Amino acid sequence: MITYVDSSVLLRIIQAAAGALGMWPTITPVSSQLLRVECLRVVDRARARAAIDDATAAADRSAILEALATFSLAPVTDAVLERAADAFPTALGTLDAIHLATALALREAHPELAFATHDQELAVAARAVGFAVVGE
Repeated sequence: MITYVDSSVLLRIIQAAAGALGMWPTITPVSSQLLRVECLRVVDRARARAAIDDATAAADRSAILEALATFSLAPVTDAVLERAADAFPTALGTLDAIHLATALALREAHPELAFATHDQELAVAARAVGFAVVGE
């Protein structure tokens, strides 16, 4: 199943956190190039705040880059940014709006595209625009 993956899903997989997406091995992941920036920033921020040590940060960074090599990553285009700036049926922050706008653009080529997130606000918004949502 082709599935749009947001950072909350990838980070739980990498960190082997509770509630990680159980169907992970069975999906074909797609996302925005934004995913790389978000995930690596989370790791760097945790390291800078001494929430994780350098070795853990290096391992997490490596695991993220390895996982991203299995993704098809869509560019953050002008069209995606324009759609993200438009209204959505529910409240969304900027990065979530870019993720959802990217997923909407990808759905044109993949009508069966599912949306994976552990973020409740983003899950509600994705459902509101017609996505089947997994990972809550």
